[in-house]
Amino acid sequence: MRLKSSVFLLILLFILPGCKPHLGKKVIPSSKNLIKKEAMVVSAHPIASEIGKRVLQNGGNAVDAAVAVQFALAVVYPVAGNIGGGGFMIYRSADGEVASLDFREMAPISSSRDMYLDKNGDVIQGLSLNGHLASGIPGSVAGMFAAHERYGKLEMAELIQPAIEVARDGFAVTSQQAKRLNNFKERFIKNNLHKPVFVKDTPWKAGDQLVQTDLSQTLLRISLSGPAGFYAGKTAELIVAEMAKGGGIISLEDLDGYKVKWRRPLLMNYKNYTLTTMPPPSSGGACMAQILGILKAYDLSQYEFHSPEAIHLIAEAERRAYADRTEHLGDSDFYDVPLEELLDKDYIKSRGTDIDLNKASKSSEIFAGEPRKESEETTHFSIVDKDGNAVSITTTINSGYGSKTVVEGAGFLLNNEMDDFSAKPGVPNLFGLIGKEANAIQPGKRMLSSMTPTIVTKGGELELVVGTPGGSTIITSVVQVFLNISEFGLSTYDAVAKPRFHHQWLPDQIYYEKGALDAATISKLEEMGHTTKERGLIGKVEAIRVLPDGSLEGVADPRGDDSASGY
Repeated sequence: MRLKSSVFLLILLFILPGCKPHLGKKVIPSSKNLIKKEAMVVSAHPIASEIGKRVLQNGGNAVDAAVAVQFALAVVYPVAGNIGGGGFMIYRSADGEVASLDFREMAPISSSRDMYLDKNGDVIQGLSLNGHLASGIPGSVAGMFAAHERYGKLEMAELIQPAIEVARDGFAVTSQQAKRLNNFKERFIKNNLHKPVFVKDTPWKAGDQLVQTDLSQTLLRISLSGPAGFYAGKTAELIVAEMAKGGGIISLEDLDGYKVKWRRPLLMNYKNYTLTTMPPPSSGGACMAQILGILKAYDLSQYEFHSPEAIHLIAEAERRAYADRTEHLGDSDFYDVPLEELLDKDYIKSRGTDIDLNKASKSSEIFAGEPRKESEETTHFSIVDKDGNAVSITTTINSGYGSKTVVEGAGFLLNNEMDDFSAKPGVPNLFGLIGKEANAIQPGKRMLSSMTPTIVTKGGELELVVGTPGGSTIITSVVQVFLNISEFGLSTYDAVAKPRFHHQWLPDQIYYEKGALDAATISKLEEMGHTTKERGLIGKVEAIRVLPDGSLEGVADPRGDDSASGY
């Protein structure tokens, strides 16, 4: 790996703070809708997007920029950006090569099927969500090095350097970040045996500097030693020491044994579009293929955007796909996922034959099909470089700030991804998703995910790079943004910004963001037999669209601090 030649420069930069322009002294305003000719980065934070853009300007490609953005988000977006979590990457080269990288977290060797149950066999509330035992083996660092080794151009040390500097020197938190840090203060105190850097004696406010010295040192070790700077040596020892203090089970053997997986991406056709996305252990690709496959039988474009008729059809397709998700999807390395059969055209068609255009189905009467054999706080970023290479990456520590536990001396948050397993078949997780045997806990297994990084082509040419956080709503958010463009003719910005809705089979209701459905639409849907419920924000989509003249339009979701940056 390309590590050694810039190490001396990196050390100088680390020892001599202030020798380069500092990105973090003031809150950088976000750019929500940007059109540029050459290259584009859209991520959850303006600093991370700017860092990615500078990498592209300095001769890096989309994967180089992705690596820099990922490490930057671990610093400036701690609610979800991470080195203590994992994720998925979809890559498409300018000449059409596609690849998918799975760097999802894994269950530790000492994990067991019933580890979150009490003596009566009931789920112990919160045990898979908070504290040390909630964490799977992190994959983000290994994932970035694997992606870079295959596709990167610049040296790895150059790409991690900006994150080191911002962690060391600090950055100004936004008003949203200050509010979140204040809201989570008691949970940070409860789930740590030391005082983490996220806890202040006085309330956080916009513009306060968040300095993460321990994290900067951890990033430096990674830069100097590669994956061994995280999965072995001092950082690994700090992780294991933290586990010992809090009753966690991740061991040195777990860290040393972590491996990424290059998998064959899922490709699906929808009319004249081709969508490339993730296979299991992501449920996103299979569910999206089923939803769009069912909807192919209908002319959605005849309906108005967010009309009762369109919402009804989309919700009915979502209902059936999520029922199949519950029964059949898990880590294909451990469970015989009937993927080919689930994606069979005739099977998908059969799943939609009982849809009544005028009446809602009842989820209690919709079961998983029998194919014959057969974080809310996550974060996403989309990148296109000047040559047309594209990267779509979704990465997570699961819920906001993961397990709320910071590794003492290493400065990063541990994930709480073990909650994405089925702690007990039939019992819903944090996002209300129900799982069965396919997603039961096993040592070394990867928990089922909803992350859906996606790249869309049209006529063989790059059209859209898209993805979002949002737990169980990730899949439906990506589907809706795609349909908003392809069927309802919305602009890229409106396709992302307009309020969304969501159905996931159980509970049997259509969730919607404030303003998504007017009173007449709600009334009509309820006449059809649907139950509707207003909820908070659904997703934070990051999208890049190639315009007819070849320009790139970057749209950062207005629901957060997300920002587009390009040149």
